[in-house]
Amino acid sequence: MLKNEPKDPGPFPAADRPVAHIVSSRWSNEEARDRLNEAGTVMTRAAITPGMTVADIGAGEGYYTMRLAQKVGEEGRVLAQDVVPSVRDALAERVARGRLDNVSVKLGAPADPKLPEASFDRIFMVHMYHEIEQPYEFLWRMRPALRPDGLVVVVDANRTTVNHGTPPALLRCEFAAVGYELVTMTPMPSAGGYFATFRATGQRPEPEAIRPCRLDQSQQPPRPKADNAVTGQHEMVDKPDP
Repeated sequence: MLKNEPKDPGPFPAADRPVAHIVSSRWSNEEARDRLNEAGTVMTRAAITPGMTVADIGAGEGYYTMRLAQKVGEEGRVLAQDVVPSVRDALAERVARGRLDNVSVKLGAPADPKLPEASFDRIFMVHMYHEIEQPYEFLWRMRPALRPDGLVVVVDANRTTVNHGTPPALLRCEFAAVGYELVTMTPMPSAGGYFATFRATGQRPEPEAIRPCRLDQSQQPPRPKADNAVTGQHEMVDKPDP
């Protein structure tokens, strides 16, 4: 007798926006970021305390991973994740050199962070949200990893996604479509844009019930010739498709 295999969830709606390419594992050099106390400010606003368990998604070279490891202390845990195998391997070597026994390094997938369920007090997504090609599936698969009082922490630039940022209205709409509630959103010039936190509320929607956010196509900018060439703005229509 053939056994029925569980059906994969989906399909998930596509994002109605450009997606920035991953161009580097480094947003800026660590010395410059520390001069602005970026990580210290973010960790304070995120209320990181000793003993917490934190995920660093899109960890890159480990700027936040290394500092979170110190902040949560020996009783805490940090899971650092990246989707690029060579970047993951380089970070694993850095963690080993630093003898950070409270850090583990993992390879994720573009549409699935592959996090254990009910494990995290905070999930950090710093300067990487605009690189997620399938945000609704990614956020849907990430939800179960939060503990009941857990928060998702997003730091990004306030500019179009194709120019390596996420407009705040677009961020709020995409998170809300998967059942996350905005807790805080404040400007943060030292990190290039803003700081936001979200919590999961209610039941996780079925994939077919997710209503994607729409962009006003007449306001959507053409793809620039260079990453730093901002040629226009797109306007968020803060309502899903009918």
